[in-house]
Amino acid sequence: MARCEVCGNDYRMTFEVHAQGNVHVFDCFQCAIHRMAPTCEHCSAPIIGQGVEAEGQFFCCAHCARSEGKVGIVDHV
Repeated sequence: MARCEVCGNDYRMTFEVHAQGNVHVFDCFQCAIHRMAPTCEHCSAPIIGQGVEAEGQFFCCAHCARSEGKVGIVDHV
């Protein structure tokens, strides 16, 4: 069994996420998102979808990017 690096749960069905040369162990997607998802520069929500990158900053949506003064950002629907 392995231990989740976020909550410490020792669980037989943990999973590994390999990212940027590191290996992370989690017991659920909630813990993985908590540890790995970037946060929106405007509203601080974890970015678990496509998100928007503008001038090196990350946002959860075009609305938040525009709220921070980014120009020409649109959501694709």
